[in-house]
Amino acid sequence: MKRYFVTGLLIWVPLGITLWVISTLVGLMDSVLLLLPEGSRPRDVLGMHIPGLGVILVIAIVLITGLLTANILGQRLVKFWEEVLNRIPVVKSIYGSVKQVSDTVLSDSGNAFRQALLVRFPHNEAWTVAFMTGTPAPELASQLDGEHVSVYVPTTPNPTSGYFIVVKKSDTIELDMSVDEALKYVISMGVVAPPSKPEAALLRAEPLVAHRQNNPADSNLPG
Repeated sequence: MKRYFVTGLLIWVPLGITLWVISTLVGLMDSVLLLLPEGSRPRDVLGMHIPGLGVILVIAIVLITGLLTANILGQRLVKFWEEVLNRIPVVKSIYGSVKQVSDTVLSDSGNAFRQALLVRFPHNEAWTVAFMTGTPAPELASQLDGEHVSVYVPTTPNPTSGYFIVVKKSDTIELDMSVDEALKYVISMGVVAPPSKPEAALLRAEPLVAHRQNNPADSNLPG
């Protein structure tokens, strides 16, 4: 009975959490409909509430906003709006921080979370999965010898919190796994391992062998 109960939980818990998250997101987006004037809301027009209309409205607003701000006039309006927000003390700090993070993560030209790495953390005898986020700022790079990279070390099982560290590029090992696979591996605390790729085994072995030759202390590194 215990084994059957645990098996049932393994089926229903992920499904239930997924449905709850989707339901919450749809509910939040549907609340946007309350911003419409009375009489023009779907409930007033159709006589009933239809879940999901808020999602369509939000997607439409985002697409229209992107379309309008893609030209020179739209960019000038956005710049003017940002200058207004930057003059408000508290809003300036919050908006500026969120803006910088979103531009880095969502921009096509950004380097955030483009490569999964193996780095030493939290000490030289331990290794963990991290994500390269770019190169150190010039102020930091001028104080360091050699080539360094900026990495984000996520915590388990919540990867939204973590540590930002700067390490030597030679002390990192690029992993032959996608960012999604690495995130699943971190969130599952190492239980859900990425699928094996036999055809890439030799390619993975070469940098590991070279790293061990340059760092004899890592001879016990698995792989």
